[in-house]
Amino acid sequence: MVRKLKYHEQKLLRRLELVNWEAAGGNLAEVKALRRYRLGRREDYVQYKALARSVRALARRLRDLGPASAAFRARCAAALLEKLYGLGLVNCRRSLAVCESLSAAAFCRRRLPCLLVKLRMAQNLRHAVTFVEQGHVRVGPEVVTDPALLIPRAVEDFITWVDASRLRQKVLDYNQERDDFDLAA
Repeated sequence: MVRKLKYHEQKLLRRLELVNWEAAGGNLAEVKALRRYRLGRREDYVQYKALARSVRALARRLRDLGPASAAFRARCAAALLEKLYGLGLVNCRRSLAVCESLSAAAFCRRRLPCLLVKLRMAQNLRHAVTFVEQGHVRVGPEVVTDPALLIPRAVEDFITWVDASRLRQKVLDYNQERDDFDLAA
């Protein structure tokens, strides 16, 4: 632990942030998002912001196409909406207005720990991040240890506990579903 700075020390270091010097640029919304979604790296959030910005720009360019290219615009808009819906970033495939309001938080909500909380496999994001980093969660047949993994809608149903996980055994014991064969092994 670091001791609390005295008044004259705080006054000298008022404009200097030694702990979070990268996030000290005055971007309070970014720091709040890093804390809210338990992002380990600031670069992930910067990348999500860039992706959301490019999707919004693409949606604006599609919207601004003239009436001469209506068929092309409809085809591209449908493809973009289908892709974003498949990734789970938008909830409906109706109009490009949904794409124009896409934010980096949508990408953060599709991360594996956030989905663990949504599926009620973890109580909060802190526990979910710990479970993922310790290797208790698998997606399909693969054990995942990276909490920055983005999960599409098609794969969301395949999030389960690892077979040898102590958490899985505790859940099965609690629900009284543990097999007698598992007890012997």
